[in-house]
Amino acid sequence: MSGAGPMENRKRIAIEAKPQVEIDAALVAPGLALELDEFRRLMEQGGISVLCERGIGEDAGLYRASFYHGGRRVRLVVDGNGAPVPQAAS
Repeated sequence: MSGAGPMENRKRIAIEAKPQVEIDAALVAPGLALELDEFRRLMEQGGISVLCERGIGEDAGLYRASFYHGGRRVRLVVDGNGAPVPQAAS
């Protein structure tokens, strides 16, 4: 790319190796009102949206996975060792 453009002055985004996260379907399916087999089928077909986030600042070392389907959301937060972190009711 040549010349100065609008992207020249923007803050850089840190890109690091991403840890592999595996979550047992039995922890998520009930919160989405799904049976395990249906949950797995929908995951394979892309029928469930998933967002995984890594905490920064005061949340550094935490990971949050959010699952969305049919107007429902299940959110799980764990520490760097995979231990569940209690969440405040929202």
